[in-house]
Amino acid sequence: MDEPIIQVTELYKIFGKKPEKAYPLIKEGFSRQEIKEKTKQVVGLRNINFDVKRGEIFVIMGLSGSGKSTLIRCINRLIKPTFGKIVLETGADISQMSEKELLEIRRKYFGMVFQKFGLLPNRSVLENVALGLEIQGMGLEERIEKSEKALSLVGLKGWEKSKISELSGGMQQRVGLARGLAVNPEILLMDEPFSALDPLIRLEMQELLLKIQKKMKKTIIFITHDLNEAIKLGDRIMILNEEGSLVQLSHPEEILLNPQNDFVESFVKDVDKTTVIRAESLVKKPEFTLNNTIEKENAVKILGELNLDFAYVLDDSGKYIGVVNNEELQNSEKIMDCIHKIKPLEDVKTINQGLPQFISSDYPVPIVDDENNFLGYVEFEEVIKLIKE
Repeated sequence: MDEPIIQVTELYKIFGKKPEKAYPLIKEGFSRQEIKEKTKQVVGLRNINFDVKRGEIFVIMGLSGSGKSTLIRCINRLIKPTFGKIVLETGADISQMSEKELLEIRRKYFGMVFQKFGLLPNRSVLENVALGLEIQGMGLEERIEKSEKALSLVGLKGWEKSKISELSGGMQQRVGLARGLAVNPEILLMDEPFSALDPLIRLEMQELLLKIQKKMKKTIIFITHDLNEAIKLGDRIMILNEEGSLVQLSHPEEILLNPQNDFVESFVKDVDKTTVIRAESLVKKPEFTLNNTIEKENAVKILGELNLDFAYVLDDSGKYIGVVNNEELQNSEKIMDCIHKIKPLEDVKTINQGLPQFISSDYPVPIVDDENNFLGYVEFEEVIKLIKE
């Protein structure tokens, strides 16, 4: 995830017929309001510089009017930048492309998921997902196959023939996500896709996106005005201020712990870290795990040699089964006779979601992915440390 798939350099967007009048005033440090009063031009973005690495969720965060939606539309050239470069890994500059070149690059590189689902009510769920593939000219059989896979990925297998009106808001947004994924874009652009959803459904969609990302490793540029959402989803977060300027670009933990100015600090001061930091961020790998088929005597011997009081038990494929206590194991005939079914916590869940387990468990809480593969454990002491920070 080190190679940039897209680089944005010295990007400006000025709305109005005479942007050249506003540009020098931007350089002199005049505010958006002052420039509008002096020139009747509106500054959308000023001197934006960043890159997006292949396979990351890159979050662009800012309040309403900060220019985040303008920026994402500059990236796929729905809006033409006034100045600056948007260069793909191929070396092609999106800001200088012709309409014909843009059409091709949008088909190959970009998928879009919007806040408003944009679904066609006269089409079935499957037909809505297949729309982008149909526009690409893909044959019926292939686009059905790809659309069915995308629907399965977002948890809508079995809903292919349903009407859009039969779906809840959350399910409709899943259809929109499936449509964006079906075309298998190099970069998935998501413009506040979950902001219109109820809080619980929004949380479900965030977790769904994280699960999909673990499997597909897509490059995602995600727009949000919600810092909690940005911290939960983002590998890196870029924050824009009310002037359309970049004020911080960092990893989530860095933004929480070291805000670069008063503007960013005003965002993070009320953030409850436990509600946004995922369990996977505190995971530790155990020194040793037991296979459920190992002979009891061998297990006792190994635990004794390693001076371990307990161990996590996995099956042959690395899926989590439970925990065994060394003392109890010594008095049992086989491992499965004394196993404790300690409930695991899914890696995409927040620390806050796992608090009941952290508090009640006699052992560090096991962490798994959505297929129950064992990833490690989280100690309650680490949770307490996070809460006190």
